[in-house]
This record gives sequence, C-alpha cells and structure tokens, in this order.
Amino acid sequence: MPAAIVTGSSRGLGRATALQFAADGYDIAVNYHTSEGQAEDVADAVRDRGQDAVVVGADVADPDAAARLVAEAADAFGGVDHVVNNAGIDQHVYTEHLDPDDFDRVMDVNVNSAFTVTKAALPHLRGSGDDPSVMNVSSILAHTGAPIECHYAASKGALVSLTRSHARDFAPEIRVNAVAPGHVETDMTADRTPEEKAEELEAIPVDRYGQPEDIAQAIAYLRDATFVTGETLNVNGGEDMR
Repeated sequence: MPAAIVTGSSRGLGRATALQFAADGYDIAVNYHTSEGQAEDVADAVRDRGQDAVVVGADVADPDAAARLVAEAADAFGGVDHVVNNAGIDQHVYTEHLDPDDFDRVMDVNVNSAFTVTKAALPHLRGSGDDPSVMNVSSILAHTGAPIECHYAASKGALVSLTRSHARDFAPEIRVNAVAPGHVETDMTADRTPEEKAEELEAIPVDRYGQPEDIAQAIAYLRDATFVTGETLNVNGGEDMR
C-alpha cells in the first residue's frame, strides 16, 4: 500500500487530510505534538477505512524529531510516498508587541518543519513507485499579508517560495505543490467574535467558511495531479478576487 505522512494531523485540516488519504487507499503516519488522544482517534478512523496507521508524537520544528517521524513511518510501511506538511501555529499580536522568540517559534513550526520533514523524507520519496509528492499548507495570508499576525503571514509566504524552490530541486522525481486556504472553520478560528465572522463572510463570494474537507480534497488533487508541480492552489471561496 502507498503511504503518506501528514504532520499536525490530530485535528483540523490535518485530520481531514489523513482521512481523505485513507479513503483513497493510503496508509497514514498520524503526527501530533501535544494531542495524543486525538491522534489515536484519527488513527482508529484511518483503520476503519481499511488502511494501516501509525501514531508518532513529534514536534516537527525539531529536526531530530522530524527525522524520527519519517523513520518510524518508513519502518511501519516500508517506505514513504507522499508528505503533507500541515503542522502550523498562529498568534494574533501587533508587531510592536511581538516578542522575537514568538516570531521565531512560528517560523520554526510553520516553515522549518516543512524543510526538515521533507529533507528527511527525500531518500524514501525518491525510492517510491507511486509518483511521490510533497504538499505544503500555506494560506491566503501569504498573498494578502495580515495586520496582527505578520509572522504567521510571513511564514506562509515563505512556504510558497519553499514550494517553488523544492519543485525545481526535486524534479523530475518528486512533485512539490502548496495549497493556500482562505477562512476555514477549525479550532484555530473558533475564537472569532460574531462581528469578525460577519466581516469575514462578507468577503467570501460563496458566502460560507471553508471546511477542513474542502482543503483535504484540494490536497488530494495535488497528490494525483501528475503534471502539476511548483504551484500554489488557492482554495478560498473566491475571497482573493475581492
């Protein structure tokens, strides 16, 4: 069976992606940092779909932990065919109040982890017979910027550049693409006030928030789109047309 690593897959977009891939016939390495119980639940759901799963606790911002994640996935499945770099954190704070350590932590989790996991997976991806690929989860904010989360927006912009650079580095053996979600209903957006939600929805032409499954389907498309590499697929209900 082909196998995929999905970082940050205990909840939200990562969970939906793990389950989409399992439904498509992929064994899954479920990664978490602090939510072990939720990760085990995702693994059970993967198995319910007829696929194998391994749960690996690892802070993928740590290169040693990222390498261990890849090694455990490869040992469990006999290889790694696809990587989804989804792990990410957010923080709302104006630049004048932003601690440099917080800036660095967001960059470590959102960007450096994508680099370290991908680098560790390269030997396995190059040995794959399943048209191997890497998918990075960016954001609409990579293109628009953000007034109270400059470090998050900068990290997602860096992922777009990393995607294009890795696509060039690894061609033709490995395809590398990104998906840039707009506003999606996840735990990370649960603290929005009704006023904030109304303002956000006004900017979305399809008049609804995205769901994690919307993004998972886009990632699955990029996994299977054998003539697409170095691209960022915007999945935002038309929000970036405004």
